[in-house]
Parts: sequence; C-alpha cells; structure tokens
Amino acid sequence: MPRHLIKRFLPDHREIRKHRHLQVFGTLLHDPNLWHLNRRSVSGAFAVGLFWAVIPMPLQMLAAAAFAILLRVNLPISVALVWITNPITMPPVFYCCYVVGTWILGKPTLDGQFHLSVTWIRDSIGQIWEPLYLGSVVVGLILAVLGYAGMRAFWRWHVIHRYRTRHTPKAASLPSRS
Repeated sequence: MPRHLIKRFLPDHREIRKHRHLQVFGTLLHDPNLWHLNRRSVSGAFAVGLFWAVIPMPLQMLAAAAFAILLRVNLPISVALVWITNPITMPPVFYCCYVVGTWILGKPTLDGQFHLSVTWIRDSIGQIWEPLYLGSVVVGLILAVLGYAGMRAFWRWHVIHRYRTRHTPKAASLPSRS
C-alpha cells in the first residue's frame, strides 16, 4: 500500500500534538482517525487540503486542520497540501480562480490593469473579491473531487498491483528447459 511511502514523509503524531498552534484543538487531536493512513483517510485529506489550498485567506492551514478534524481524515496530509499555494504559486493559482469567477459571473476581467503589488490589490479588492472567491470555491470543489477520486483510484491500483506481483509466479523460479 502507499502507506509505507507516505509514512516516510510524515512527522510523528505525538510531536504534532505538542505543536503550539494546534493546541487550539485540545483533546480533539487524540482521535486516532486523524493519524491513520488508509484509503478513506488519505483520500479525504487530499480533498480537504486541495480545497483549502485555493481559498485566498490567511491561516489556510488552520482551516484545513479544522476540517480534517471535523471530517476525521488524516490531519498532516490535509495541512501539508495547503502548501501547494505558496508565495511562488499563489499569483497564477489565484488569477486562474479569478478568471473562473469572472467567467461564471459573466464579468470582464481586469487583464490589462493587473499589477502584482499590495497597493493594486488594496485599491481593486472591491472589484475583484466576488469573482475571486466564487472562482476559488468552484476550483476548490473541483480539485477536492479530483483529488479524492484520484487518490482512491491510485490506492486501489497500488493494492491490486502489489497483490498481482506477489501472487504471480516468477519467471526466474521456473525450471529451465535445456
């Protein structure tokens, strides 16, 4: 199962429970489902993490952690996937979400007037917030569904592949015909 691959990259759950920013959740972090690596938990974590990754808001990791706890899916994977949108990837991802939002609302985009600066964002937030958030929610839901289905399919493929390789006779073990 992909469990062994994923487990190599995850920190120990006892260390995560001690993290000062996660103390907000108190004893909710003691739920063993938050730390399991099974098909349901990992697939759900992909859905949660990918959804919150494209929502433009501060503290996306806390929102992902809260929803992981609420849905009882793998907490570290949910929080880690939020980092798909980092300072390098944020502008193209959020611009794509903005374009999707303008397309849904039937509004023109502010293509020629776009400048990546704090002052431009502050001055034009009144015009871009509605298509940006609508597009982010739509793109987030699409990514969540694709991530959930993709991880479940990958997990199933991996289990079937491992079963077949374990239960098929090896060519080397067959007697040679000389």
